[in-house]
Amino acid sequence: MEYRKLGNSDLNVSAITFGAWAAGGWMWGSTDRNDAIAAIQAAYDLGVTSIDTAPIYGQGTSEEIVGEAIRGLPRDKVQILTKFGMRWDLDKGDFGFHSKNNNGDPIEIYKYAGKESVIYECEQSLKRLGTDYIDLYQIHWPDITTAIDETFEAVTRLVEQGKVLHVGVCNYNVSQMEEAEKTISIVSNQIPFSMVNRSVEDETVPYCIHHQKSVLAYSPLERGLLTGKIHAGYTFQDGDHRASLPHFQPDFIEKANILLERIKPLADDKNATLSQLVLRWTIERPGITVALAGARNAEQAILNAKAIDLKLTADEIEFVSAVVDAF
Repeated sequence: MEYRKLGNSDLNVSAITFGAWAAGGWMWGSTDRNDAIAAIQAAYDLGVTSIDTAPIYGQGTSEEIVGEAIRGLPRDKVQILTKFGMRWDLDKGDFGFHSKNNNGDPIEIYKYAGKESVIYECEQSLKRLGTDYIDLYQIHWPDITTAIDETFEAVTRLVEQGKVLHVGVCNYNVSQMEEAEKTISIVSNQIPFSMVNRSVEDETVPYCIHHQKSVLAYSPLERGLLTGKIHAGYTFQDGDHRASLPHFQPDFIEKANILLERIKPLADDKNATLSQLVLRWTIERPGITVALAGARNAEQAILNAKAIDLKLTADEIEFVSAVVDAF
């Protein structure tokens, strides 16, 4: 595994980081708890020491699974990345969307990062994770109803108490990052990035490069689209959010699969899967520090972790980039 520093901090994270959204089941058509735990442990055995989760993933389920998976592991050898600012248990802040929990019951999601909520959420996350500190604490989405300085004053208190070691943001634009920096030092921004979704390269990634902020790329496999396993007419499980997304409509699936067909010979030549080639290319992009890769079972987690073993020459990276540019 390769390890990279988060921003200008002393925290090293694995370049392939385990993304634990699907492990929580919510919006992914349920999950098997034992399979999810085995996936995290299998990834760890191959050097994936960093795990990204959030309270909203399964309304606590993902964090509980992560806590169970790392129990017994040396705490200083695991980096826990979790989040705050999405509440399903109160109607306060900026309304996000209607959803259903893992039992199928309707819930309403609010983006809320008021001071008292940040403190409360941290305490709940620590309990679920079974730890007394969080390596990287990230606001999940901007909350337009709360001043950014109020939010990060609360996080500052958590840092002073030793409950949070490093602070990051997710889905923040440049101006929001600049505003947050007035209150606290931000080491990273977790943003969506994939071969078919590169809009963050226009402004946010260049800003992060210039100011030494790490970029954690989420959905680098575009929620499974870039695995090569999705085709027109693909049947999603009940509760799987992807069925209604634009990237999973027949025309876009067909277009993405043409891209994959063009780079597949390189993957075959390297004895690698398409997913592994996509992940390796992702962490070779300028400014991208980490690729978050989710897995529902040990087999998927092992394949993701082994993407790091794929070595690409400058010419091969340029070839893949040219295909992606053409897309």
